[in-house]
Amino acid sequence: MNARPILCVGALIADLMMQLPELPRSAGKHLPKGARLVVAGMATSAATAVARLGHPVSLWASIGDDAVGDILAGALAAEGIGSDLVRRVPGAMSAMSAIFIDDRGEKIVVPWYAPELLGAPDRLPDFGSFGAVLVDVRWPKAAAIALDGARAVSIPAVLDLDVGAREVLADLAPRASHIVASLDGARVLLGECQLEEAVAKLRSLTGAMVVVTDGERGASWHVPGGPIRHQAAFAVAAVDTNAAGDIFHGAFMAALAEEMDLAQAVRFSSAAAAIKCTRFGGRDGAPTRGEVDAFLEQRRLAAH
Repeated sequence: MNARPILCVGALIADLMMQLPELPRSAGKHLPKGARLVVAGMATSAATAVARLGHPVSLWASIGDDAVGDILAGALAAEGIGSDLVRRVPGAMSAMSAIFIDDRGEKIVVPWYAPELLGAPDRLPDFGSFGAVLVDVRWPKAAAIALDGARAVSIPAVLDLDVGAREVLADLAPRASHIVASLDGARVLLGECQLEEAVAKLRSLTGAMVVVTDGERGASWHVPGGPIRHQAAFAVAAVDTNAAGDIFHGAFMAALAEEMDLAQAVRFSSAAAAIKCTRFGGRDGAPTRGEVDAFLEQRRLAAH
């Protein structure tokens, strides 16, 4: 897989991030202490992580033909993310969100995707030219095609199962060979459940290789034929948790490309997400490969 790029499919959005001492609890004017415009989206942030970890990556997404679309396209080029599959939809407004982040790194996210961006794709990738596919749940029509296309050419078809419409999650989950879910996303599909229970239920429902993450409570996963295992989250001083899950997914794809075993992949991905949480700016906080390797080596030495 190393020689072939990873394909990420889904969200490409402009995030206006506002940094506040605490999240708003009432209507009114709330003055931020900092702000940043960040090009982001679940698939885009994951693609950024893949690129910074040293692997070729392309994005399949939709943007409008407006000035915001120009900013989005320029950011992909600057990051080295392949954008040949990014389509510009005439007359559509590019996706945007407002994000409020407090001093603990907790957030409120209010996204908007114009319906025109979410229509059926007008051209398809050559899935055989990629080493693996990762889809989020924000462009369901393309996600379903991508998961099916990946399975057809026998490459990993990975679903980032996060909060979304239940019918979308129910349609996409059985198509995936690998599911890396947030616990909140798993609960949309499964109902109320805890971390290990979510792993077992998703595995039983889909037959996929399953990892479920729960922020500072870590991640659990299931090795076929073995027990459910757990990776504790790395303790860090978090300043911004936005995009941490997306960075986890991108690092997981890089780990797949390097044929790490599942325990290594989850630990590596957890480290990348932890580093990101120490940096304000969503996707902008994605670490490089050298930073992740140094972080893991420091933790290894500290444990001994």
